[in-house]
Amino acid sequence: MERQRIIDIKDGQTGNPALRMASPVSLTIYDGEQVAIVGDNAAGKTRLVEALTGVAPVQGTALRFDFSPSPLRLVGENVKYIAFRDTYDGADTNYYLQKRWNRQDIDDDMPTAGALLERAFEAAENGSGRLLDAAARARLHDRRVELRDRLYALFGLDSLLDKFIITLSSGELRKFQLTRTLLAMPRVLVLDNPFIGLDAATRDSLSELLGALTEEMHLLIILVMPRVDVMPPFITHVIPVSGLDILPKISAADYRLNEDYSFNLPGMTDTILSLPHKDLSAEPFYPAGPDPEIVRCTKVTIRYDDRVILKDFDWVVREGERWALTGQNGSGKSTLLSLVCADNPQGYACDIALFGHRRGSGESIWEIKRHIGYVSPEMHRAYLKNIAALDIVASGLFDTVGLFMHPTEVQLDTCRKWMRIFGIEDLADRPYLRLSSGEQRLCLLARAFVKDPELLILDEPMHGLDLHHCARVKAIIDAFVQRPRKTLVMVTHFESELPSCINRHLRLIRTA
Repeated sequence: MERQRIIDIKDGQTGNPALRMASPVSLTIYDGEQVAIVGDNAAGKTRLVEALTGVAPVQGTALRFDFSPSPLRLVGENVKYIAFRDTYDGADTNYYLQKRWNRQDIDDDMPTAGALLERAFEAAENGSGRLLDAAARARLHDRRVELRDRLYALFGLDSLLDKFIITLSSGELRKFQLTRTLLAMPRVLVLDNPFIGLDAATRDSLSELLGALTEEMHLLIILVMPRVDVMPPFITHVIPVSGLDILPKISAADYRLNEDYSFNLPGMTDTILSLPHKDLSAEPFYPAGPDPEIVRCTKVTIRYDDRVILKDFDWVVREGERWALTGQNGSGKSTLLSLVCADNPQGYACDIALFGHRRGSGESIWEIKRHIGYVSPEMHRAYLKNIAALDIVASGLFDTVGLFMHPTEVQLDTCRKWMRIFGIEDLADRPYLRLSSGEQRLCLLARAFVKDPELLILDEPMHGLDLHHCARVKAIIDAFVQRPRKTLVMVTHFESELPSCINRHLRLIRTA
């Protein structure tokens, strides 16, 4: 008996030449298989997925589906695709970098996470199975209610339901998106980078849940991953992608990962160390003297309505220290960094000193920011300027989202040098919004380094990067902090992402 072919594509290509793979795609995914599409950044993973899911329609009849035994028949009902690109799915078209912490700028009609999940549940109830009889619809309803309760319990969503969608952290947003999509009970679920932004306990729980759902819901899961160090055990097959071509599908047991991801670019460390040093002796906003304090928080409390994020929090960061900042999703990591970067207005009411100056003592935000290089999921989410990648990097010289000043040729040469260090010099003239998510993140990283900042704040900097680029970024960080008067604070949920230079560790505990 022939095995059921859930997805079958023969010599398929999309109608849009700009979205095509290097050669026609032929691929079959059978019932019982659970698949990971794996490849480096810009290898073509997203192009393949968009062809398989119909986002980029394939010409002719090259693509066929068989969704049985699902009672649902439409492709839109059976195939769901979540691309984790740090967006709020249009919930706020006026989103800007600091808006998450500026509650007064949130519109009155901004929905809460709970309201959006309720809408998703109702839409799934009303939209799916329209051709089913009453008894079948009732059974589908009961299964969906049970699934909703399990998802809410797994992700601890009760504490998020009254939060405005715009205020969710990167990890909380992923939990929300997964729950909303799974409520539709699809036959095929495609997840792009589902584990980034999630703490270790949640990653493990999500992996277990997805594995259980593959059996309970007769669900085919396709994971799209630039790295396989977090590949869950339920994956049975791997589809490697390289150079806009797909390689033969192989079993997960036979897939062997080259574990040597050390990075060594001859001369890179020398290039970074030989960059001109800043003269800070005449800089009034940078502290003088030996062992200066860069950040001091004294009994800091941050709350939103009845929710306390930080309570009586004390912390001192001195010049030359390299901090790893960790903790569960929602524990306040990004909120703390928003205070350090002067993006959170509650900082004025707290006892916070930056570079030796008490916050709110007459300093301008630009005096603070010119000493800070910063990248975060919020920045990636907010940076929607379709300008050349070189201009994205150059905007870091002026601390702007977008480029509104004309860099000098010397400044542009510096930008190109940092793009070369990060391995993206060939992207200089490419429109930013047409780059892959990983390429965008590398541009934003180069932007953080380009002004040679004294304080480097990297909030989950390796989101979406493959292991090769992770190794490269770690090597760059290790080299950069060897320069005089450099201080580092880095957030990550993956211990393997921490560079070797880390010498301090702060773990935040979620208060509620």
